[in-house]
Amino acid sequence: MEIIAAVLVLIVIIFIARSVKVVPQQHAWVVERLGKFHATLTPGLNFLVPFVDRLAYQHSLKEIPLDVPSQVCITKDNTQLTVDGILYFQVTDPMRASYGSSNYIVAITQLAQTTLRSVIGRMELDRTFEERAIINTSVVEALDEAALNWGVKVLRYEIKDLTPPPAILHSMQAQITAEREKRALIAASEGRRQEQINIATGEREAAIARSEGEKQAEINKALGEAAAITAVADATSDAIRKIAAAIEQPGGQQAVQLKVAEKAVDAYAQLAQKNNTMIVPGNMSEVSGLIGTAMALMKGGAGKP
Repeated sequence: MEIIAAVLVLIVIIFIARSVKVVPQQHAWVVERLGKFHATLTPGLNFLVPFVDRLAYQHSLKEIPLDVPSQVCITKDNTQLTVDGILYFQVTDPMRASYGSSNYIVAITQLAQTTLRSVIGRMELDRTFEERAIINTSVVEALDEAALNWGVKVLRYEIKDLTPPPAILHSMQAQITAEREKRALIAASEGRRQEQINIATGEREAAIARSEGEKQAEINKALGEAAAITAVADATSDAIRKIAAAIEQPGGQQAVQLKVAEKAVDAYAQLAQKNNTMIVPGNMSEVSGLIGTAMALMKGGAGKP
């Protein structure tokens, strides 16, 4: 009896194990009933009919990164490129993923490589480096269309590396060096040109400033000389008016006669000092005549209004 009880317990355990299934989150299990697709188990507790239902496939519904092996692609200008990338996909239909392809991972990998060769074959070498985004988008579009029958959604494709042959790399490096040297020479010539422009502009502005300064200096000098002449003339005029007014005063004419006589005597004295020969007027009455003439001129000038 104990053996029969143990066998029954064992059978119950087997039945429970085969009938109760707990599916983890973000997973989907495909169940076949008598060799035919029956259902897709969702996350949580599920029950099967023992010995009738069979767990056929298990799929992860998470985003899966798939490394695409490197391959040699030929560009439009007949240049070989070694290209490798990474593909991101997700199972969206567990039933199609189970029965649409015998191995959807291999199918996606092969299709990604074929599509990549086709896309790069339509581009020249320089464009392959400049338009990686276009290459990635083209590969994703082609894969996504084909992968619908496999129950897979291709999310994105990224090129990890584009490696041309060593000779091409050397030529590209030489081209980059030449381009940089060209830009450096252009920048240097532009700098020299701007320097010459700045120097010429500075010299022109300095010359204009000097000429304006000289012009203003001449104007100031002329104004100063005119003011000096005017001041001298005004002073002389005032002096003459004062002298004329003094002559009109009582005793003014006698003072003038005395002053003129003194000037005449001083002039004769200075002449004697500067010359070895003493010059004496032949008639001393000429001195008194000179004084008289000067007084007559003064009187005549004083009589004018």
